[in-house]
Amino acid sequence: MTTTLPIRRALLSVSDKTGIVELATALAANGVDLISTGGTAKALRDAGLPVRDISDVTGFPEMMDGRVKTLHPKVHGGLLAVRDDAAHAASMEEHGIGAIDLVVVNLYPFQQTVAKGAGRDEVVENIDIGGPSMVRSAAKNHAYVAIVTDPADYPLVISGETTLADRKRLAAKAFALTAEYDAAIASWFAFADQGLTFPDTLPFVLKRAGPELRYGENPHQHAAFYAAAGTQARGIGQARQVQGKALSYNNYNDADAALELVSEFRDGDPACVIVKHANPCGVATGATLTEAYRAAFACDTVSAFGGIIAVNRPLDRATAEAITGIFTEVVVAPDADEEAIALFAAKKNLRLLLTGDLPDPARAGLTAKTIAGGWLVQSRDAGRIGRSDLKVVTQRQPTDQELADCLFAWTVAKHVKSNAIVYARDGATAGVGAGQMNRLESARIAAWKAKDAADKAGWDAPRTIGSAVASDAFFPFADGLLAAVEAGATAVIQPGGSIRDADVIAAADKAGLAMIFTGMRHFRH
Repeated sequence: MTTTLPIRRALLSVSDKTGIVELATALAANGVDLISTGGTAKALRDAGLPVRDISDVTGFPEMMDGRVKTLHPKVHGGLLAVRDDAAHAASMEEHGIGAIDLVVVNLYPFQQTVAKGAGRDEVVENIDIGGPSMVRSAAKNHAYVAIVTDPADYPLVISGETTLADRKRLAAKAFALTAEYDAAIASWFAFADQGLTFPDTLPFVLKRAGPELRYGENPHQHAAFYAAAGTQARGIGQARQVQGKALSYNNYNDADAALELVSEFRDGDPACVIVKHANPCGVATGATLTEAYRAAFACDTVSAFGGIIAVNRPLDRATAEAITGIFTEVVVAPDADEEAIALFAAKKNLRLLLTGDLPDPARAGLTAKTIAGGWLVQSRDAGRIGRSDLKVVTQRQPTDQELADCLFAWTVAKHVKSNAIVYARDGATAGVGAGQMNRLESARIAAWKAKDAADKAGWDAPRTIGSAVASDAFFPFADGLLAAVEAGATAVIQPGGSIRDADVIAAADKAGLAMIFTGMRHFRH
């Protein structure tokens, strides 16, 4: 079989008419017979091009408001026939079916229709039937037929002939398009129309955004970033990178963790989050971003080196000056003024990402994790608590300041890998214990880090003295609580629910602590 084939007959039917007249003009100049439908045919005629209506080929008029026009044997026979198969050739001859060598199709704008908030009838009307059918027929028979679904690929066929290599690549792209299109429709029916959370089949399509990453979590691993097709979310993947080298796999992961946590404070006072290995090592609020950054940095000046910083306000010059005092991998902010951008420009390896609006921390959605042989899927942890949800279980009530510090520590603990313990005082983390196999060790590590921070800063005492402590899950024994008491905490916030709650409450009362139960757990594995 010859790998390079001439285009003698082309079928053009596009929703997006970008570049179609120019392509058709070049094809016609090469002697290609043009067939078209509806609005596309009109656009070509208006440009003075000779074009045959699809109804002239099929012998049937377009009908039912254009729903039925290309679903016909004379179209799909012309696309699917194996040209060097004698039986296929005989069928074409017997039924007057002409071969079609090129199909140029793009589909009804289903996703755009959903995104603009259209009503159900309009959404359903924008489900393309004939287009995907032609795309699949042409792509299946790519040995003989070229299928173009993207105006960016018009140069591949504009010469009037196609190579087998190009037809294979175009077919792969075409099947990816119909997979994405059908997944979008199935998703809309499952989630928006039927209101399901976990449909029997979970349809989703990921599209690679940019080139492959330099490597994965480790240099021997390969990696790429894929964005959910059609997503309207604002996240790290959609942020504008102002400067710096390309993001690595770990940069994406850590920057996402920082953005998710700082978004918890998007409607509050200026806040700063410093993340290392997907765990916050310092979080603080303040009267200004600079004040918040300095308080977050003071929590763990060692781990902050080479970390990821996220803030909830546009960056100003003063904060940029403070941040550039040490090496930082990535800075994430809603925006930045020109002076801040100019300061960061001197740090060529620092990546500055501007996200625009911060994501809603209470938004719905699903998270997924691969395991051997499948995926674990769950609703994202959008759990929130208010003061009315809290239950004081000790004899002593928390002061207003202790309550505020409890809620701050609880917010941070939600974003720390389990087992998680967070000490906080005056709107800043004092110590963070993450990822330990038992809660006692997390409490001890967080207290040790607070003491180390105090030693480095020359403070009289660690900030755990007079702090509130948050635990992402209940204390199974009183030992973790007693470690917090030893560190100087005066208030505790935890979910409660252990069979030994009474023992833990008794230990808190004996130590004079105020303890709050939330009734909500925040494991993060």
